Amino acid sequence: MLADSSITSTIPYDQPGVLHGHLHLPHSRDDSAYGAIMIPISVINNGQGPTVLLTGGNHGDEYYGPLALTRFLATIDPATITGRVIVVPYMNYPAFSAGARTSPIDDGNLNRVFPGSPTGTVTQRIADYMTRYLLPMADAVLDIHDGGRTLEFMPMASTHVLENKGDEARNREAAAAFGAPYVTCLVELDQIGMWDCTVEESGTGFVTTELGGGGTTRPDLMRIASQGVVNVLRHWGAMTGTTAPAASAVLHIPDDNAYVISAGEGLIEWLVNLGDPIAAGQPIAQVYSTVHLGNAPEEILATIDGVLAMRHYPGTVKMGDAIAMQATLTPAP
Repeated sequence: MLADSSITSTIPYDQPGVLHGHLHLPHSRDDSAYGAIMIPISVINNGQGPTVLLTGGNHGDEYYGPLALTRFLATIDPATITGRVIVVPYMNYPAFSAGARTSPIDDGNLNRVFPGSPTGTVTQRIADYMTRYLLPMADAVLDIHDGGRTLEFMPMASTHVLENKGDEARNREAAAAFGAPYVTCLVELDQIGMWDCTVEESGTGFVTTELGGGGTTRPDLMRIASQGVVNVLRHWGAMTGTTAPAASAVLHIPDDNAYVISAGEGLIEWLVNLGDPIAAGQPIAQVYSTVHLGNAPEEILATIDGVLAMRHYPGTVKMGDAIAMQATLTPAP
């Protein structure tokens, strides 16, 4: 029999009104034998309607989700909600607090340990609570991502290819409603243990994003993130108002060949900008060795015709890094 979660909520989920509290995760440590990790959570209940779960901070160095959801909670008029909205702006709170992709407590990448375990590490217990307690309440989930400190994406709302084509079409409509400049049907390099797949396999509506990156935020992309939250809540029927039809361009990631993997390590020099058109065989970057001076750089070539949709962000790369994601582009109508 699966053990109960050690995580408890300081607020009820079915009480009318606006409640702000925490998920209490006991964590015995050297400086506090009976300590705890307190993960902020808010619930807005207003009448009959669907339940939408809004999540950010799945990775701790991604800030568009945490900021957009924190801003949403500080500015929302609860009377505009039609149903229930559950908000967890910083899912992996230890990682968020450290400004790191993974948890400093157990090195856990939250988005690679779902569905989690109630008796596992701190990160696995967070995943388990999200999976067994919050997800079953939800009719739809929005999980906001960006590239964090090591990647930069064209701003996109995304879904995945699913066996259930009805679910896939429904999620694509919601991704388009988000209103980002681009919508994408992602092919993931490593999807085992992802929140995305856990939600999608449950049959729950799902949209994710990749909005820029670099471990910071920009005003233009924050406007997209903040308005996107409102747009999908309206699309899913959890908020009053109508969403204007989006005119997003479509990015298509055909397969794993759309990712470029570095064969060496060193300083990277980009020869094209994010969003630039590219052609298969075209040099898009070069990597200079920082060990053997005077060597010619390693040339990085595009593998498909399309656009550069994601790039490795810092100035250095290591062998095995995915340094580019390419996509075909269908312009907005």
